[in-house]
Amino acid sequence: MMYAAIMGYGTIGSGVAEILVNYRDRIARSAGQEIELKYVLDLREFPDSPVADRVIHDFKTIEEDEQIKLVVETMGGLKPAYSFVKACLSAGKHVITSNKALVAAHGTELLQIAREKNVNFFFEASVGGGIPIIRTLYRCLTGEKIKEITGILNGTTNFILTKMDREGASFDEVLREAQELGYAERNPEADVEGHDTCRKIAILTAMMTGKEVNYEDIHTEGITQITDVDFRYAKEMGTSVKLLGTSRMVDEKVYAKVAPVMIGREHPLYAVSGVYNGILVKSDMLGTSMYYGSGAGKLPTASAVVADLIEAVQNEKTNVPIGWGAGRQEIADNKASESRYFIRVAGDAKEKAGLVQEAFGEVQTLVLEGMDEFSVLTKKMSEEEFTRRAIVLDSGCQRKGENGIRQIIRAELED
Repeated sequence: MMYAAIMGYGTIGSGVAEILVNYRDRIARSAGQEIELKYVLDLREFPDSPVADRVIHDFKTIEEDEQIKLVVETMGGLKPAYSFVKACLSAGKHVITSNKALVAAHGTELLQIAREKNVNFFFEASVGGGIPIIRTLYRCLTGEKIKEITGILNGTTNFILTKMDREGASFDEVLREAQELGYAERNPEADVEGHDTCRKIAILTAMMTGKEVNYEDIHTEGITQITDVDFRYAKEMGTSVKLLGTSRMVDEKVYAKVAPVMIGREHPLYAVSGVYNGILVKSDMLGTSMYYGSGAGKLPTASAVVADLIEAVQNEKTNVPIGWGAGRQEIADNKASESRYFIRVAGDAKEKAGLVQEAFGEVQTLVLEGMDEFSVLTKKMSEEEFTRRAIVLDSGCQRKGENGIRQIIRAELED
């Protein structure tokens, strides 16, 4: 029997406890021995909980108990999670976390401590909730060279964009609904500004390259500027807008970014809707593979944590090769990355056809009835080239005393 402790009895922590208690025999069969939940660390009391008699308030109890070999961290954030996890690993305990902020910020150091102490630091639940993507990368695709990982990695933003697409609602309206339903926090900045997705694609990029990735190096945009008008154009074009975290290997350089992207019906991520997540992986032998499921939620995320617990028990005295080393992966300048661009331009399409032609050459043009604007879809070009051409268009409009570009969205569409 191996004894476990859970640090943080919130949504995910309580889900892990529920699975460990209710599916004890099933887990024992998979792990090869029983896992006994001994402690639950939290600031609060839970008198009506099935684990009420195991609740403690002093971290030192876990750190100093030599019986505890498995520690689950589901507190979130960096303080005190980082110091607690580091102490547990240093004490020779296996640690499993769902904390993407912790893994993105301190994963390199914590993985190294785990190797030195011959224990494991597992973090399947830090990306994609219950979707088994981390284990897929280091187990199932271990012989592959990963060329690209692109994902819808945040359920809150995908819920918002899906509702805007299907109902024609505004961003503010759907955000309020998401908050009422519990899908969005009272302060939704981490989700809607793309920070959550950024940390997750940083972790996946590190898994892809085997090197440390600084999430602050990744160009990040959110969805707060996406409007219902954008979706009116998208519907006419047979496309939709999704917030994507993307990491691509091009000529041995890694390009990574987070941004809203217009994609067509043929794209594997087009049908990923609501609070679900989807992750697309392209590798040299398998080609394109797709991973889809619940990106959050109590039991889906707890399921991923428990899978890590079982693997830790199966490798009680062995460090599993996972993650990345101390070498730093450089993220290439986003100016060189290429895509097509969807642009909304103020004014009459016929009157401004010459200005658009001068700036972008041949484009696809779309006019919506009753609008004082039009849209164009450019050919594929680098970010740097697009910026230069967009300045030409805006400058041309200003010379005529008119407004220019109203909206820009990258587009992953065939020419």
